[in-house]
Amino acid sequence: MTNELVHQDATRLAELIRTRKVSPVEVMQAHLDRIEMTNPHINAVVTISDDAMKAARHAEARVMAGDALGPLHGVPFTAKDSYDVAGVLTQLGSPIFKGRIPDTDATGIARMKSAGGILLAKTNLPEFSFWIESDNLLSGRTVNPWNRDRSPGGSSGGESAAVAAGMSPLGLATDIAISVRGPAALTGVVGLKATHGRIPMTGVWPRVPRRFWHAGPIARSVRDVALAYALLAGPDGADGHSTTPIAVDTGVGATPGRPLRVGWLVEPGFGLVDADVAATVQAAAEALRSAGVAVEPVRIPVLEDINALEVLWQIQAMETKPAFRQVTAGHEDLVYKHVQAVFDTPDTSIEDFVIAEQKIERMRDGFAEYFQRYDALLCPVTPVAGHGHDAAEFVIGGQTVFSLHVMDATAPLNVTGLPGLSLRFGTSHEGLPIGVQLVSPWFAESTLLHLGALLESMSPVRDLHPSLANMGIPS
Repeated sequence: MTNELVHQDATRLAELIRTRKVSPVEVMQAHLDRIEMTNPHINAVVTISDDAMKAARHAEARVMAGDALGPLHGVPFTAKDSYDVAGVLTQLGSPIFKGRIPDTDATGIARMKSAGGILLAKTNLPEFSFWIESDNLLSGRTVNPWNRDRSPGGSSGGESAAVAAGMSPLGLATDIAISVRGPAALTGVVGLKATHGRIPMTGVWPRVPRRFWHAGPIARSVRDVALAYALLAGPDGADGHSTTPIAVDTGVGATPGRPLRVGWLVEPGFGLVDADVAATVQAAAEALRSAGVAVEPVRIPVLEDINALEVLWQIQAMETKPAFRQVTAGHEDLVYKHVQAVFDTPDTSIEDFVIAEQKIERMRDGFAEYFQRYDALLCPVTPVAGHGHDAAEFVIGGQTVFSLHVMDATAPLNVTGLPGLSLRFGTSHEGLPIGVQLVSPWFAESTLLHLGALLESMSPVRDLHPSLANMGIPS
């Protein structure tokens, strides 16, 4: 039963608990046992909640008493260690914050708990959530459960690795350029970055800047991220970017039954893309077409004209430096190389800063024009499948590119605030997961979730999990 439970999605676990086919205590124990078995080999979990089992027993008592139950009643969940949790270590991947215990829950944590979810553990990240891998001086490096020599990505690599390895059915993550969607793709799970501001970031560090930062769920199924999104989204009265009620949806939820138009794109616009990744995107396009969706190849001129990652970095580095300098002052010897790289980045001139701002406006205009003709875009998440740890370069089609190229297909959604969904649809020739990315207009998450569920139902790789051997564990 334990093996079965740790591979169920959160929706199914909630159903089993609600119908008394399994108890919250059994579910919690199964995941604690799984963490004990796998985490020494993966290093995804950094802190286990001391109250997890106590909360599971309380949840079981409520089930037996016949109380009204929330949609996640008794289901464990995890959270990236940038989310404040009252009474639980929240150390942000930095020795500077070692031993930090918040007094209050982040909005996302509070909403999950209100739905009956039980905080199981916190997961690893790069220092201050600011890199494409999940490695830091405090808790070390997280590895990919499909191949320990490969990275699960960042900055939510601990969260995606935990879900992929069966340590958690559902988790909370953040995304500034790739950090929900990339790790989900690299570890073969599902990740949603909703429209900017849809999900409040109150209680997630850093408090500022937030113009490109998003919160979102990582899970084992599209229906789980849909459920989590429904629970997490909506204003909280504290995050000034979160102002639109979840009921405002411009996607298929507003006009059910109408035919959908999807464009698919690999190149040009996202730089070089590995042949396995390109083939997976094309296979997903053909699958949607076979399901009755109008699908055709497209080009988006603004993606060819503007490098979104360059624009993001010109602005984000300048806006991030003050917050990072404030907390690292006097602790410079404890700063890891990735945050130090932010400090070492030359300042953006005011002229270039303004030009970057204007380029973002042009990108938003370009996408607005595209979405006049199409309901969604299908494209890569990352240009390669799981890459090596601390890789400085990738070789794609015989050409060498800088490793930050991994964000070329995801960064455009952060600078424009567009929503994106990542889910697995293929496997590389090395046996690693390959994800595809769905993009919809602003506030059209229902379109993403509809198309994602459709692709998931036709996926040739649905419900695959890394083996114990993949994780270096003797069977």
